[in-house]
Amino acid sequence: MRTLLAIAIGGAIGSVSRYLAGAAVHAWLPRTFPWGTLAVNVTGSLLIGLLWAWLAGRGPAAEPLRALLIIGLLGGFTTFSSFSLETLLLIGQHGWLRAGAYVLASVALCLAGCRAGLVLARHLSG
Repeated sequence: MRTLLAIAIGGAIGSVSRYLAGAAVHAWLPRTFPWGTLAVNVTGSLLIGLLWAWLAGRGPAAEPLRALLIIGLLGGFTTFSSFSLETLLLIGQHGWLRAGAYVLASVALCLAGCRAGLVLARHLSG
């Protein structure tokens, strides 16, 4: 139960942080390009790499902190950070082929899923 609470608290903070960071970026840069999302995704990817390396050698005692910061905070901030970490771990553990398949499948299937959702919503709204 503590792990779920840590994830929930981190997720709430991460989601609000994502909104505020995106809004701050778009206060400086035009909305003609998704600069806010790009900034959040790059920042989240940097942070997940840093936190993963920092927590890796701390063993089971670091699990509550990992749940709070990586799953909760960064999961609420951006899932692209998880995607980036998982891709790099696949490269390190299984090589480029499996990582490349994951990248291609993720991008293609997520775009297809989003497209299907848009088409379904249009269909349902008449």
